[in-house]
Amino acid sequence: MVGRAIAAAVTPLRDDGAALDESAFDPLTRFLAAAGLDGMLALGTTGEGVLLSPTERERAASLFVSARQPGFKVLVHCGAQSTRDTVRLAAHAAEIEADGIAVIAPPYFPLDQDSMLAHFIAAANACRPLPFYVYEFAARSGYAVPPAMIERLRDSVSNLRGLKVSDAPFEAVRPYLLDGLEVLVGFEPLTLEAMAHGAAGTVSGLATAFPELIVALVRERTPARQEEVVRLRADLQSVPFHATMKAVLRARGIPVNEDVRSPLRGLSAEERQRVLRLLP
Repeated sequence: MVGRAIAAAVTPLRDDGAALDESAFDPLTRFLAAAGLDGMLALGTTGEGVLLSPTERERAASLFVSARQPGFKVLVHCGAQSTRDTVRLAAHAAEIEADGIAVIAPPYFPLDQDSMLAHFIAAANACRPLPFYVYEFAARSGYAVPPAMIERLRDSVSNLRGLKVSDAPFEAVRPYLLDGLEVLVGFEPLTLEAMAHGAAGTVSGLATAFPELIVALVRERTPARQEEVVRLRADLQSVPFHATMKAVLRARGIPVNEDVRSPLRGLSAEERQRVLRLLP
């Protein structure tokens, strides 16, 4: 099976993160497609989606979809704090003919299975017939989506395609490797182990600035590529991730500003120097 390499894309911003930088969406999308990736997930964790208003998210999704290249899929993260906003974003993704959506469990309130199920059903039905992915990331939601709830969701909607699972270590990922569902790993160092157990590939934050490395990881599946990914993730642990990805993109000639939405912060001069030494 050929692995799938999908970028968790940054969202181009300007004015110290206060506004979308609309001119940068097309060159960023073209860069990712030209690198050989299978597609992108827009407005997820790497894309600062939850920090943007629903109106900004709709506009950003439209810009990414408008820039879509042949053979390159654009999936949109539509998870929001409320079911109302999640349904709104999911319906908009269907209206603009995105290639699929993902939804994370709403953070802050620890939902029980019935509440989660109702939320995901509403989102999946709002974007039908687009492929629907549950975005499992307990460290961001504050709680895990039980695999049993995924099975209930599969029985309740027609368009559940799979999951993006960003948990670690691998033992936290293993329960989500359910037969018949496409599982994409979020923490890149676990990609090859998960693929050996049936995962389809990765939705990678690193791939937004280092797409060639992630393409090579899932296509070649070699120890050398694994070591590169592990080393890069380790090197980036102590710097702000979103600003780092944008700084690397800019250094590579993509007109993306380092601007991030508050309360995220940018890079110090020392951090920027350290980050740019990692350029391929």
